[in-house]
Amino acid sequence: MYTRTHMFEHELKRLIEIEIERLKENMSLGLIDNHEEYRLVAGKIAGLRLAIDYMAEADAICNGKPRE
Repeated sequence: MYTRTHMFEHELKRLIEIEIERLKENMSLGLIDNHEEYRLVAGKIAGLRLAIDYMAEADAICNGKPRE
């Protein structure tokens, strides 16, 4: 059974992954108007991926695993 914390973590990760896919789709469909906007969207994707990495690292630390 999931605790509220586990459900929150799972849902947050799912929402972040959905947003990453939405941004990637916009890029692949040519919905980006210029290079500046492309860099902005690429930066958002990188930031969201980093957030997922930090979530995994925080989970590992909370479960007593050493930091890598």
